[in-house]
Formats: sequence, C-alpha cells, structure tokens
Amino acid sequence: MRRKFIAGNWKMFNGPKASYDFMTKFVSLISSSKVITESISSSKLEVAIFAPAISLESCVRANVSSSVILGAENMYWEKQGAFTGEISAPMIKETGCTHVIIGHSERRHIFHETDSEVNKKVTAALAEGLTPVMCVGELLQDRENSKTFDVIATQVSEGIKGIDPLSVADNIIIAYEPVWAIGTGKTASSEDAEEVCASIRKLVAQLCGCACAEKIIILYGGSVKPENTASIMSQANIDGVLVGGASLKVDSFMSIIESSL
Repeated sequence: MRRKFIAGNWKMFNGPKASYDFMTKFVSLISSSKVITESISSSKLEVAIFAPAISLESCVRANVSSSVILGAENMYWEKQGAFTGEISAPMIKETGCTHVIIGHSERRHIFHETDSEVNKKVTAALAEGLTPVMCVGELLQDRENSKTFDVIATQVSEGIKGIDPLSVADNIIIAYEPVWAIGTGKTASSEDAEEVCASIRKLVAQLCGCACAEKIIILYGGSVKPENTASIMSQANIDGVLVGGASLKVDSFMSIIESSL
C-alpha cells in the first residue's frame, strides 16, 4: 500500500523568524498527536514542509528530533557556478533538507521554465540524493480546449525522460496541480482530479512498467483546504496533497493532515 504524503508549499511567504516560529509550534502539535505519530512511524504517512531557501536553516533548527520532512521550493541543475540568485542540490542537501519541488506551475508560467529544464532539475536532484516533487498541470484554456491529458502526458514524459524506471518509482513524487485551481479558490472536483491522476499512473505504467506505476506517489494540489481534503484523499490514485495557502497557518495545515487519515 502506498504511503500518504501531505506537503505544504509556502511559496514566497515566511522568512527565517516566521518559519522558526511556525515549525516550533507545528512540530510540537505533530509530536503530541498519537494518530499522526503512529501513522508516520508505521510508514503510512509522510508530512513535509517546503520553505523559501532563506528560511530552510531556520526550519531545520526547529525540526530537531522531528519526523517532518523539509524541502526547498526550487533549484538549479548545476552544482555550482556563475548563476546569480540560484541554489543548487548540494546547497539544499547541506542545509539538512531531503526534498525539492521542481516544475511548479508558477515556475513554468511566471518564470517560463521548460519541460527540458524541469528534466535537468529532476535529474540533478536525484544525482544528489534529493527527492524531487515534480509538478505538472494544465492551463484553463487547455482544459476548455480538451487538451488536459495531452499537456499532462507531455509534461510527465519529458520530466522523467532518461531516468531509470526504478529511480522513478522509488525517488520521484508527481504532483498534479491544475493551474486554474492554484490560489484561485477553485478546486478541481475530486472526480476530475482522480481522472487526471489515474491517467498519470497509466502513463507511468506505459513508460516505466506496471510495478513502477503502482509504487509511485501522486499528489493533487490546487486550493486544498481542510473541508475538501477527505474527499480528495478518498480517490484511488491520489496519495496525498500539495497545499499552498492553507499550509501557512499551523491549525489549518494540522486539520488537513488529520482529514487525510
């Protein structure tokens, strides 16, 4: 049975102090929840926070002796060099983080990252021992023009191109985030989200084999809230959620985690 993966993506919120304060309270609540700690210790659940690069060390300091996973929101594919403003996989690893979000829709559509660049980042993250959460998702016009599945298929296949199937299964998480549902208050229905996530699993089976497809973790993201988490998580091919705004408050994010169990 696949583990559940509940992740918060803070985006450009929470500097070092706010991050430390959040994590201190969050870790305490996680540790005091018997059902959550038992789910984590039995490998049924993973909980993650993805913070701005400037706040990663604060999160790590507040996360001592905790099982909460910490990750970065983005990275560059080179290990070092004259790339002003970028951070590399070795830098992320040095902070103590283990995961990184790659190809988030805001990176693709605001900063114009291509499928090829996403692939380079995924490959570089894996080479450094980081777990990439590779995001895919269609624009509203793609959905209205019945191109959702074509767009998703291209993003997935190009994103994992050239990567060993065993590594895809064991070390990559895929997050489906329809662009039109991110930060808009609009949420894909649980059935619509399931249809796309099922198509992703079917595509992974075609590209990497059925064993890989059965094992890979697939998330849904896009205006996830405590009120809709249980419905989303009830779907057969959705293994977790990638949460934006609702992860910025400890209480709402805790409610999402509890609703997922």
